[in-house]
Amino acid sequence: MRDHYRTLAARGEHRIKVERSEFLGIAFPIAAEDAFFAELQAIEKKHFDATHHCWAFRLFEGERARSSDAGEPAGTAGKPILSAFGELFDLGVVVVRWFGGVKLGTGGLSRAYREAAAAALGVAPIAERVVYTRVRVEVPFNALGTAYRLASEPEVVLVANSFGETNSFDFDVRRGRVEEFVRVLKEKRLGFILP
Repeated sequence: MRDHYRTLAARGEHRIKVERSEFLGIAFPIAAEDAFFAELQAIEKKHFDATHHCWAFRLFEGERARSSDAGEPAGTAGKPILSAFGELFDLGVVVVRWFGGVKLGTGGLSRAYREAAAAALGVAPIAERVVYTRVRVEVPFNALGTAYRLASEPEVVLVANSFGETNSFDFDVRRGRVEEFVRVLKEKRLGFILP
C-alpha cells in the first residue's frame, strides 16, 4: 500500500495560443471532489466568456479520477488533460478555451489541451505528501519517557498527548510503518488503539 505521493503545493496557470484559439491551463491542489467542483464553478464564473471549460481531477485515496470534454468532441480534452498529470494526485486542472475561428481537428485539440495542462502543471510548485494512520497509545506514568521516544519524524509524529487517570499519546504513523510500530508497542507492553 502506497504511503506517499506528490501533489501541487500551490496553483499554477499558463496560457498558450494555437491557431488563434487561446487555451488557459489552471492547475490547483484539492483535497476532495467537492473542492474541485467549487473551484471549477469559480473558474467558469470568472471566465464566463470562454467557449469551453474542460477539466480533469485525480484524488490519491481510492485513486479516483474524472474528466470532462465539456462539449468538445469525445476524448479530445478531458483524457488528454488527465494524461498530463503523470504521478501527481490530489489535484485538478481546468483548461479554458476561447475559440479563435480555426478548427484544430481531433488530434490538434488533444495536443492543445494536453499542452495547456502540462504547461500549467510545469509552473505549479510540487509538494511531497506522506499518508499517516492515527494510533492512540495508552501509557502508564512510569513509561512516559518511553512514549516520547517513540516519535521519529517524519515516520512517527507525536500530535497530541493528555495526562490524567489514563495517559494517552496520539501518534501519526506513516501508513507503511504501522505494523512495525504496533510490534514495538507490544514489545514495550503499551496499550494502543487503532482507528
